[in-house]
Amino acid sequence: MPAVAQANSVDQDREAGKAARRTVPRSAQGELSLSERDPVGIIEEQNASRLPELVPVRIGRMLQSPFAYYRGTAAVMARDLAAGPVSGHRVVACGDAHVANFGLYASPERQLVFDLNDFDEAFPAPWEWDVKRLAASVWLNGRGNSHTEEQCRAATAEAARSYRETLDTLYQLTATERYYYQVDADLAAGTKDSQIVGAVAAKARQNTSERLLVRLTAATAEGGIRIVDQPPIIRHDEADQFKLIEQLYFQRYLDTLRVDTAVLVHQYRLVDYALRIVGVGSEGPRCWILLLQGPSGEPLFLQAKEAGHSVLETYGKITGVRRSIVETLSSRGQGYRVVGAQRILQSQSDPFLGWLAEVPGPDGVTRYFYIRQFRDMKGSFNLAQFTPGQNARYARACGRLLARAHSQGPGSAHICGYLGTSDAFDQAISRWARQYADQAERDHQALALAVRSGRLPAESGV
Repeated sequence: MPAVAQANSVDQDREAGKAARRTVPRSAQGELSLSERDPVGIIEEQNASRLPELVPVRIGRMLQSPFAYYRGTAAVMARDLAAGPVSGHRVVACGDAHVANFGLYASPERQLVFDLNDFDEAFPAPWEWDVKRLAASVWLNGRGNSHTEEQCRAATAEAARSYRETLDTLYQLTATERYYYQVDADLAAGTKDSQIVGAVAAKARQNTSERLLVRLTAATAEGGIRIVDQPPIIRHDEADQFKLIEQLYFQRYLDTLRVDTAVLVHQYRLVDYALRIVGVGSEGPRCWILLLQGPSGEPLFLQAKEAGHSVLETYGKITGVRRSIVETLSSRGQGYRVVGAQRILQSQSDPFLGWLAEVPGPDGVTRYFYIRQFRDMKGSFNLAQFTPGQNARYARACGRLLARAHSQGPGSAHICGYLGTSDAFDQAISRWARQYADQAERDHQALALAVRSGRLPAESGV
């Protein structure tokens, strides 16, 4: 597209965003209006498709705090957001952009970068949904750390302001420059937190397959290596599917990789696999750790995780999706949807990202998976120890990264036009986040009551 035509396109999108303010004022984004709902019922619906033995673990982890509950209830929030005001523009949304889903990981050049790192729920959706998911998590994390309500408000406003200002800055650049924009580890939380960043980065750099080999495996009597069971976190599958997984690995997974990565991975052989519990909201879907060995005996750990339909699609009731390259992410299966969204939303992505479609299970159900490296130089911040200042600076960094992710889609200058240059949206989002944090605390209490009454099982300490 000629430069002049591209500039005109951006200007037109900005004007469309400004026009949307007349229909949906920015102040309206601060209004929370929920219809009658049963959050516990939504959790039960999701449990039906999960491994039954892992459901109590999921519930037990969600009971730990309102923020832990919030992390596991993207479906509840998608249902709540579906009735809220939106300006009309859709992006490839993360779907679960809370503060714990940002972190450090290695770029293909082995440099640490800071970015979004969870895309299980990614799907085309209103851009406001990601911003509100982030904002409420900032407030809840602050409350969990005994910050005052004013400190929570200030940190939440920082996230919204950073999102708004970064998006405006990015739209002074070309589409290619926006594509290459990234935040490295040293800039993740600001210079005031350099010691914290340095400690997390140092730990992340130690998360390699060689280190995992020592922690997760043991030698066999035959001279090989095997993943050690650590129930209930890690255990071998009762239904031996080694031959099936080996076949899928060589015949399907390799075909989804870039040719240079496929050539590399083809030199490894699968030697073992085990089931593993992951995350807070992720317990229940099938997740395998795959242990591979290279030509010199070197290890490579991959993770194959089940991918279901996004909650933005199911509980958010997204309809009227236009047919375009960024809005048909599930056309090749749910694993492809997750991988495609990750590649769009991250500035740098794992070269080992791939997917499996239509995998037959021992129960006769066909499932979808995505595959990535397991814990390769990944690091996360201890959010539970953040001071008010650190919470605000971290929120600012997350807002910045979310803006970069949303800027990748066509037409997102619409968001700039809608947000404008005042803090009207920032303040509205802060009001909304406080109300939703209150609601999440009430929902957390409802979950606790459901466990005490015997409606839901729970296992703590896992």
